[in-house]
Amino acid sequence: MKRVSCIDIGTNTALLLIADLEPESGTIHPVCHQQTIVRLGKNVDAEKIIDQAALQRLIDCLSAYRRISDEYDAEKIIAAGTSALRDAENHFEVINRVARETGITIRCIAGHEEAELTFFGAVGGISNIPDLFTVIDIGGGSTEISMGSANALEKSVSLNIGSVRLTERFFTTLPPPQQELDAAKKSINDLLTSSLLPFFAAREHVYGVAGTLTTIAQVSQGLKRFDAFKVHNYPLSFHEVRAFLEHLKKSNLEQIIQLGIPDGRADVITMGTLILHQFMRLLGVAEIRVSIQGLRFGLAQKELLRLQENI
Repeated sequence: MKRVSCIDIGTNTALLLIADLEPESGTIHPVCHQQTIVRLGKNVDAEKIIDQAALQRLIDCLSAYRRISDEYDAEKIIAAGTSALRDAENHFEVINRVARETGITIRCIAGHEEAELTFFGAVGGISNIPDLFTVIDIGGGSTEISMGSANALEKSVSLNIGSVRLTERFFTTLPPPQQELDAAKKSINDLLTSSLLPFFAAREHVYGVAGTLTTIAQVSQGLKRFDAFKVHNYPLSFHEVRAFLEHLKKSNLEQIIQLGIPDGRADVITMGTLILHQFMRLLGVAEIRVSIQGLRFGLAQKELLRLQENI
C-alpha cells in the first residue's frame, strides 16, 4: 500500500486528495479531502498572466497542502495545473516559484489529458457504470466533455468556456443585464454546437464533476452546507438546473451567498449554471449524475496503474 497526495490546481479552486493505493486489489481508499478557492485564473483570460497576488494565494494554499500531506505521511505529492496555467504566459515562472517555496512540482497538463484523467476519475468506485457514458467537467477556465466506457476513452474535447473566464468576459454585475446574458449564451452555444455531435451517442448516461455541478446539487437539495454523501451520485435533472438558473438571473451576489454558496464561487455560479444549462439543452440531457470526484481521482488512478505495472 502507498499513500499519495493528489492536487488538482484549477482556475478557481485547488483540490487535495490524500489516498491509500492498493495495487494488489486495485483500490483507492481516500483518507483526506481539502478544497481551497484560490482564483488562480483571475484576469488570465484578458491579461494572459497569473498576477503576483494570485501566485501568492497559490503558494499559501500549496504550503498548507504540503503540511497536511506531511501530517498524513504521504509518500508522494502529485500536482497538476489546468486551464489557467495553460493560458498564462508566465506559467514557467509560476511553476518554478511554487517548487522553490513549497517543494511541490506542478505539471501543466494539456486539455485532452485533463479530460481523460477526469473521465476515469469521475466514475471511480461507482457501481453499475453503463457501457457508454459521457463526463462533463465545468471548470473555471475550460469545460471538458468526454465519452467512452469504463475501459477506454473514445472521444473528448476541451473548450475554453469556464465559469471564471466567461464571467470576466461578459458579466459586469449580478444579476447580469439581459444583453450580457444573451451575449454569454451565444458564445457558449457557438462553441458547444461545433463540438457536441459525437456525444449524442451517450447522452442518456452523463456524469458531471466540479464545483458548478456539486453546488447546484447542494442547493437543489436545500442544503446550506456541502454534504459529500448527499451530493455524490445525486441525479440532477434539467428541470432543477433550469429553475436554479432562473433564480440566479434575478439574484445579486449577497442573495447568492445566502443560498449557502461560498464567497469565491458565488460570483461565478450564474455563469457556470448557464454553461451547464446550455449543454443539457443542446444535447437533450434530462438528468446528470453528480460526482464529487474528478481530476485528482484520475491522478490517483494513474499512479495506481503505475504501481500495478511494477508488481
